[in-house]
Amino acid sequence: MPTRIVLIGAGSAQFGFDMLGDFFQSELLEGSHVVLHDINPDALERVRKAGEAFIEEHGIAFSLSATTDRKSALLGADYCVIAIEVGDRFELWEQDRAIPLQYGMRQVFGENGGPGGLFHSLRVTPPILAICEDVRRICPDAIVFNYSNPMSRICTTVHRAHPDVRFVGLCHEIASLQQHLPAILDQPMSNIEFRAGGLNHFSVLTECRLKDSGEDVYPLVREKAADYFHDLPDLGTLMKTLLDGQAGSTPGSEPALRAGAGAWAERGLFRVLLEKFGVLPITTDSHLGEYVQWAHDVADHRGILDFYTYYKKWTNRADPAIKLQQSERLVSIIEGIETNEGYEETAVNVPNRGLIPQLPDWIVVEVPGIIDASGVRGRSPGPIPTGFAGLLMNQAAVHDLTAEAIISGSKDLVLQALLVDPVVDKLEEAEEMLDTMLSLQPDYLGYLS
Repeated sequence: MPTRIVLIGAGSAQFGFDMLGDFFQSELLEGSHVVLHDINPDALERVRKAGEAFIEEHGIAFSLSATTDRKSALLGADYCVIAIEVGDRFELWEQDRAIPLQYGMRQVFGENGGPGGLFHSLRVTPPILAICEDVRRICPDAIVFNYSNPMSRICTTVHRAHPDVRFVGLCHEIASLQQHLPAILDQPMSNIEFRAGGLNHFSVLTECRLKDSGEDVYPLVREKAADYFHDLPDLGTLMKTLLDGQAGSTPGSEPALRAGAGAWAERGLFRVLLEKFGVLPITTDSHLGEYVQWAHDVADHRGILDFYTYYKKWTNRADPAIKLQQSERLVSIIEGIETNEGYEETAVNVPNRGLIPQLPDWIVVEVPGIIDASGVRGRSPGPIPTGFAGLLMNQAAVHDLTAEAIISGSKDLVLQALLVDPVVDKLEEAEEMLDTMLSLQPDYLGYLS
């Protein structure tokens, strides 16, 4: 039987087109059948037509089908890939960001952490739980890969509700290290070995060595990183270049964008973590700042707004096309499973189970992973410095209560999740903010009572 790969959320042009391009370039997976699934039939048909035309034009040995019926899509699935949002992504995201700020909650972005990240989780996790319930009943041996955010809260909730589903979170943010470390160390990436760990979008370099000598070069990274990041190009200039189509053939992977901030642009908190905690983050202020109560005081707000503005404009004006190139690590991971390769992937999101000793076993952490015939297994990223581990530990109760609130549909637990969040420091305002969000988003939060 051909390998059956189901893409859920495939009507999204960015996800559907990119994933098809990734799979179509894999010789190992030739003969596979890719099932496109989405609840939007018009968007789904656009991607299906483009995929069929590409297969015919290039003579590619893949087959393709599309359906709005999730249960039929999952029949016989070997791999399931989820990348979904609900409603108008940017309208809701802007509510997640603006409403907490209106009530005095000093969050910096509103996507993954803080109050905004909580409301985002409350909306998008229930449909993912429903998908996983179908997977559990229809194709229980399938491996499910999730790209939706807020990654760590979604994954933690899924593993609590469906512990028998083989569910792995993937994020491309780790690619920033592959861009920066060679320049910082003046070494080819082929001679650099590194590991990183933490929570998704709140992860840091933990080990860095040269392969040829085994030398620990993390001290050198700490020494040279400040000057390197200070001298990077200005983000505003990079935005204009990318939007004008002058930055090469692929204007806008998120790692490429985040690599282009200058004079510590979008790296105010990043700089503090480097200088005060002695760790090199793998991402920038818009993500890091969502988890830290004093981030608002040090984050580069102009850089964060520039990034959001660019990302929204690029997404809305993107002219998608299927390209035979690797945009994500998913295909390499599936190939590694199919061949029992046993290689180490740089970042996967899996239950902790002792990989980071300071965190509880049930929370989903972002760590390296071993890829072989058994699937995806996390491995220790190496020691997490005590100070940064303390910041990670602040998130444990938030994730715990978020998962319980979603599974039980409890408004009371949502309020508790807000009140244990380090970013929230006002009681009455938190209660009013919650009521406001419930009234603004009844179609997505109406299950809470």
